[in-house]
Amino acid sequence: MLGNGDDDLNAQEARRWASPTAGISRGRTSMSTRYAAYTKLKIDYPSKRVLRLTFDRPESYNSVDAETHTQLTHIWRDINDDPEISAVIVTGAGKAFSAGGDFELIKSLLDNPVARMATWKEAKDLVYNVINCNKPIISAINGVAVGAGLVVGILADVSICGKSARIVDGHTRLGVAAGDVACIIWPLLCGLAKAKYYLMTCKPLSGEEAERIGLVSLCVEDADLQKVALETAEDLANGAQSAIRWTKYSLNNWLRVNGPLFDTSTALEILGFSGLEAREGLASHIEKRKPVFPPECPI
Repeated sequence: MLGNGDDDLNAQEARRWASPTAGISRGRTSMSTRYAAYTKLKIDYPSKRVLRLTFDRPESYNSVDAETHTQLTHIWRDINDDPEISAVIVTGAGKAFSAGGDFELIKSLLDNPVARMATWKEAKDLVYNVINCNKPIISAINGVAVGAGLVVGILADVSICGKSARIVDGHTRLGVAAGDVACIIWPLLCGLAKAKYYLMTCKPLSGEEAERIGLVSLCVEDADLQKVALETAEDLANGAQSAIRWTKYSLNNWLRVNGPLFDTSTALEILGFSGLEAREGLASHIEKRKPVFPPECPI
């Protein structure tokens, strides 16, 4: 049997590992230091060990410009390495989650081959960085969710939307292949038939329909969205961290094995920005009219 001295040491060890900061340095890396570079995203701590990212351009329905896209790509690595965070919420300010890439970003893809290459790399890194982030991610999808914002909204480990949410994958309406996160996860969530229908037609989904077909985890009343998202984040932040993170890692192997599908779709999306269809798609958005795409296609 162990003596009293050993009992005391075991009790101390148990208390140490029961602490939320077990094995973590006591020196806190402040938000202003770790996340100081991420000026395009609103960052706060709504609860202990919970980080919240907010798309914060409500005047443009939280559209994503080039700098925001870059920051959204890289922040997941810092979150992964942050020992003081156990769960992440992503949401949008005002009436929208995110309206996707802004017109200036899209124009740069049409006119600048270097911008196309850089964006292609970022688009891939964004998806893989979210997949590989060790912290559980909860999306609170309020209003319109399109494009780069939708990547995080759909890839989140728990996706929660309000009833008035409007989810749209608008790639083919813009004249490019459905890249971003579409091919890697939509068929897994809602099946190939539904994925083809919504990705090829760009039909919008309400929050309730998105939940019905399995595209999101939950649909709740708009007034309850942020509350439910925070409660979910707190549950995960207070849970067994290794168990939760290993479960996420294991389940995300479904996404990793589909990496070649994703790489192909994203490369074809970027290739599309060099063609006439994307120019017509952008012009029709700017002029607020229905696009007129050329009927001929060599492939």
